[in-house]
Amino acid sequence: MVTYITLLNFTEQGIKNVKQTVQRAKAFEELVKKHGGTTKSLYWTQGAYDLVATIDAPDEERGLAILLTLGSLGNVRSQTLRAFTAEEMGRIVGKMA
Repeated sequence: MVTYITLLNFTEQGIKNVKQTVQRAKAFEELVKKHGGTTKSLYWTQGAYDLVATIDAPDEERGLAILLTLGSLGNVRSQTLRAFTAEEMGRIVGKMA
């Protein structure tokens, strides 16, 4: 699995329809499931970002498909960070010369 931390901000459309945000979040969780992934966390936040999500996707292609689909709906803009566990990072640094 590939883990992503996604920082999200409402677009003008998204904030105009903010009362639907919980339903949209459920639809997002279903989208992730449809692609074989899991939503590990989803929080509405105060500050620079309106939401923060952590998802696991089976591979990078399906992860990107999830995030592109989300963006194409027009309610949020995202910044996505590829996250690594300690085990993954250990393997990565183990390959260093």
